[in-house]
Amino acid sequence: MRAVVCQNTAMTVEDLPELVPAKGQVLIEVERCGICGSDLHLRHACDEMKGLLGRVGAGHLVPSSSDRLVFGHELCGRVLEHGPGTRKRLKVGTRVVAQPFLRVGSDIHLCGLSPIATGGYAERMLLQESALLPVPNGLSADMAALTEPMSVGLHAVQRSDIGKRDMAVVIGCGPVGLAVICLLKARGVATVVASDFSPGRRALARQCGADVVVDPAEDNPYADRGKHQFFHELPDLLKLGVDTQDALARLPIPSHLIWRAVETLGVGMPQRPVIFECVGVPGIVQQIIDQAPIMSRVVVVGVCMHVDRFEPALAIQKEIDLRFVFGQTPLEYRDTLHLIAEGKVACEPMISGVVGLDGVAGAFDALADPEQHAKILIDPSSVATTPEPLQR
Repeated sequence: MRAVVCQNTAMTVEDLPELVPAKGQVLIEVERCGICGSDLHLRHACDEMKGLLGRVGAGHLVPSSSDRLVFGHELCGRVLEHGPGTRKRLKVGTRVVAQPFLRVGSDIHLCGLSPIATGGYAERMLLQESALLPVPNGLSADMAALTEPMSVGLHAVQRSDIGKRDMAVVIGCGPVGLAVICLLKARGVATVVASDFSPGRRALARQCGADVVVDPAEDNPYADRGKHQFFHELPDLLKLGVDTQDALARLPIPSHLIWRAVETLGVGMPQRPVIFECVGVPGIVQQIIDQAPIMSRVVVVGVCMHVDRFEPALAIQKEIDLRFVFGQTPLEYRDTLHLIAEGKVACEPMISGVVGLDGVAGAFDALADPEQHAKILIDPSSVATTPEPLQR
């Protein structure tokens, strides 16, 4: 079968041996596979990631730069063949998506990010039968292939504990930020502010549902907006506490009883934005800590592959809530698929082009231009060597 092989950063299209499904595995014909930002990073940083994951006992599951790697974990395909010991609950020809896991011996490999589990930059690949989900509502392969990246957005939104009345601020409107915007709006968050230096990315953010779009070179993404009024300086917060204490002391009821009731009901509590960091480069976390309002909640979604620095003392003084997120749960993956299939997630604008296997290396280069591309899909049956517009 034909596949795109990456070795020592070089990408070539080669003929590989046909795959044979083992126990519990299913052979899939790949219809579409998205190019993920992690693929772009790992092309040049496999060794760094291997060392990093080695510190949590998973280094052997990640390739070295010298390994022959077939990327691709954002996928949609059709069932071709069931391996031994499978339930065969999905008929041959069924269009499916799946979290890209494959059991190999006692290990669980992530297809497309593994030294031995071939990913979706190929005509065919193996997946675990238990992970397969049938694509509902006649959803196209293009849209179904967005399930994995969009589920990352859903996981980030779930972990943020954001409420519909909170203001969300999304820093960075690449594919990760756009996914977060889509899922925030699907969750019913009324005010989503999107910030990016790129005019093209800001336009996509608007198409994905952002209510306010900001060029951070000209406007402050953390500014007060309408009913959302934040504390930007510590003395103002201290003054609120003392003023409230003075006012309660004048009442005939013990002040601590009223204060406890107010906290329980959440009435009159200081507002804070929920900020999603979707850039993943050194310095961004510190920049957010510097500029964010007091008591902001910061959800770090962008994957920074380098050592970074920030000032804990400043985050403490501002009582910044800092959370890190990764991936998705099986339930979030399933729920995302159905949100897309039911038209509740406006993610179609993210797809900026489709290429065949011979166009993958060029697509990696093209994705460096934020004004031209956001998400490029691979169609292994296509002969396109440059990204072609999606047939809508």
